[in-house]
Amino acid sequence: DIKATAAIKTLEPYLCPTAIGFPSIVPDVHRADQFIRELKDFEAKGELPNFMIMLLPNDHTSGTRPDTPTPAACVADNDLALGQIVEAVSHSKFWKDTCIFVVQDDPQAGFDHIDGHRTVAFAISPYTKRKSLDSTNYNQTSMVRTMELVLGLPPMNQLDASATPMTSCFTDIPDLTPYKSVPNIIPLDQLNPKLSDIRNPAQRHWAEVSLKLPLDDVDEADENTLNRILWHAARGRNDTYPAWAVLEEEMEEDDD
Repeated sequence: DIKATAAIKTLEPYLCPTAIGFPSIVPDVHRADQFIRELKDFEAKGELPNFMIMLLPNDHTSGTRPDTPTPAACVADNDLALGQIVEAVSHSKFWKDTCIFVVQDDPQAGFDHIDGHRTVAFAISPYTKRKSLDSTNYNQTSMVRTMELVLGLPPMNQLDASATPMTSCFTDIPDLTPYKSVPNIIPLDQLNPKLSDIRNPAQRHWAEVSLKLPLDDVDEADENTLNRILWHAARGRNDTYPAWAVLEEEMEEDDD
């Protein structure tokens, strides 16, 4: 059985015991299923917590570790799970009073093509602008500050107090149209090949490196190594890793 436990004892009453974070051997669609099951229970009771946090970790991937889902399948799993959650919430009785915020926890570990500090974020609600792109310079604390304002909470410290709220994402006129998740194109059971089946030396090298990565807990694997593995998995084994993506400490090690 899959069971989650709280690291802090006092949080146990607020934890969904069947929805775990890491490891990524558990599909994100399973986490979505557990959320949707719990959402239906809340609908039956007619009440929903004011604030819920959920982790969908599988876009971290397992690199090209043999017999695990490919990086593309991991990202497809992550995308589908998010879509299923949004679809379920938008069809629920709580939709008119709900806002879903989505952001990557570690955008610096997978560099954006414009700037390594940049990442994607979503605000999903009847009161957010549909099909709208907001390029305001927000940061992680902007999202925290926005959630505090929605909940009527004061700032926790100077960082969120001084953050720019995501007000440009919202409108006064609600659109209650529910969302429909898009089916995955990449099979979620698409697996990395076994070591014995890999003939390309470069591909075999990164598969062996992936086997050595600590992937059972969040952010234990070396981010630069995993970045290289994912680059070659997506771009080809012989494609040159871009110089701009090399971390400064790695350059110093090479110089030594």
